[in-house]
Amino acid sequence: MESTTERQNHIHYAIYKPYGYLSQFVNNGQKQNSKKLLRELYDFPKGIMAIGRLDEKSEGLLLLTTDGKTSNHICSSGIEKEYYAQVNGEITASAIKLLQEGIEISIEGKKYTTLPCKAFKISTIPKFPERSKKIRDDRHGPTSWVSITLQEGKFRQVRKMTSAVGFPTLRLVRIRVGDIHLNQMKPGEVKKLSTL
Repeated sequence: MESTTERQNHIHYAIYKPYGYLSQFVNNGQKQNSKKLLRELYDFPKGIMAIGRLDEKSEGLLLLTTDGKTSNHICSSGIEKEYYAQVNGEITASAIKLLQEGIEISIEGKKYTTLPCKAFKISTIPKFPERSKKIRDDRHGPTSWVSITLQEGKFRQVRKMTSAVGFPTLRLVRIRVGDIHLNQMKPGEVKKLSTL
């Protein structure tokens, strides 16, 4: 059993994970030399781990900690994670309703119905920093933004959800985990947190 002092000695960070980075510090995959890792962004302490993941093409708020118990708690206790997704086309009210009620997607080859969640169309385009890889322009048709707040986190879940309702995700930014917000952070920026 960890004492309070031991828990206080753990270190926590918030980072704006940029597009094109893996949510890890070591890559044992086949293409390990061509992948960008979090350790390239900051001199993190030994034993640091990402709390959950953002896939390579997703960006935004990622929490890091040296405390495995905190990581496990945040991943498994239904803490809200809010995402802003730029989708292909003008998302409809009926598509939003389907997202809110739960939609069938595929997880590891098996059918899975997502839990009910909060979802709404964002009327004002969010002012995120420009992404390193350009998103297609409006000549290819309109895009729209939707907020999706989940209490679960399956692999590529938001992308699979928006595709399932007919509006594939073009850009995905996580803006909040629980009470911690991305706010005005810039891609690659790291902030030390006193607590999680």
